Amino acid sequence: MVDQKNPDWRIVITGVGLTSPNGNNLAEYRENLLQGKSGIEKIDIRYMGEVLAGVCNFDEFKYQKKKERRRGTRAGSVGIYCAHEAITDCGIELDSFDKSRIGIYCGVTEHGNVETENEVFNISQYGYDVKYWSHHHNPRTVANNPAGEISLNLKITGPHYSIGAACAAGNLGVIQGCQMLRLKEVDMALAGGISESIHTFGIFASFKSQGALAWHEDPEKASRPFDSSRNGIVCSEGGCLYTLERLSDAQKRGAKIYGEIVGYGVNSDAFDFVLPQPKGQTDCLNMALNNAGLKADDIDIVNTHATSTPQGDIQECIAIRNVFGNSKNTWINNTKSYIGHAMGAAGALELAGNLPAFDDKIVHPTINIDQLDPECALDNLVINQPKPVDQVNYILNNSFGMLGINSALIVKRFEI
Repeated sequence: MVDQKNPDWRIVITGVGLTSPNGNNLAEYRENLLQGKSGIEKIDIRYMGEVLAGVCNFDEFKYQKKKERRRGTRAGSVGIYCAHEAITDCGIELDSFDKSRIGIYCGVTEHGNVETENEVFNISQYGYDVKYWSHHHNPRTVANNPAGEISLNLKITGPHYSIGAACAAGNLGVIQGCQMLRLKEVDMALAGGISESIHTFGIFASFKSQGALAWHEDPEKASRPFDSSRNGIVCSEGGCLYTLERLSDAQKRGAKIYGEIVGYGVNSDAFDFVLPQPKGQTDCLNMALNNAGLKADDIDIVNTHATSTPQGDIQECIAIRNVFGNSKNTWINNTKSYIGHAMGAAGALELAGNLPAFDDKIVHPTINIDQLDPECALDNLVINQPKPVDQVNYILNNSFGMLGINSALIVKRFEI
């Protein structure tokens, strides 16, 4: 439980850097969520042809030279962009900060698939002669690559590593940053999640084989959690990194504060490779509430993980009813309906989309619900139109993933 009397124990968000399929900064992203603007489009993928995806359109060369970008990865480029934006947003002069005291914690669903697929395809054009295999392959594909590319670019000499937690990884990156700050291992954390998943045909092929890849003639309507006609996941790329600090340090420099991390839960279903289990999710939600010293009624917004798969959405709804079924003032929404499933970046991006609600007191809706699935009918589910509310003091973000990893993260509107 958070020690509210100890400013060294209280961890706050002081910067946000992101790129998503429908926005490259928090203000643009939030506006498009409130306007119901989707970021899904059609793209061509090797061996598969036309698929639907969420594509980011940030400036790769804003913080990288072309040579650096050629040597690195798309995931690294996403991470570098987000890290620079988060540091700029928090208002520090990086060169005046002790860079050995900054930690970089990037949640990832998977890493290295894109580079491996590209290299195999490349040598197939030369009779599979491995002399044409890139000597950059190893540093591009190691699991710490996205965090490492950020470290190299910003000359940060503190710890950097990736958090592999499937689609819960964005939340886990934030949780890791929070823990390391409380342990005083670092004085600032760049924490969140990164995804380059749309650049690998394998993820599309696997979801299609599984019967879980979404399709719709109108790409913007393809991601439709809770709708009766939902037919699968829309894969997306993206990234969101937060600047996290101890409250005592943030106050010393007069930093603006987006919110305070007050609770989290992480557990495992130990049930199935892909099918979620309501009990595990229910336990995780209760763990986060207990960790924060809160009751279900205290939560104003629950951002759901729901990916638009027929069974997965139902399982999560059961867990939400178990915990929030009697909570009359808890509003429920979903962000994947706009941006698709950004995999390792999903949790961090989806939390970011709700943070401005602390100030504007508006709950962004779940879009693309034409006919609500009765098994997904939740009290206070915000559908298709933004919902003005009297107050937003607590936001809970759900992120679950394959192999039964569950996470829930609670952020509070900052008060001294």
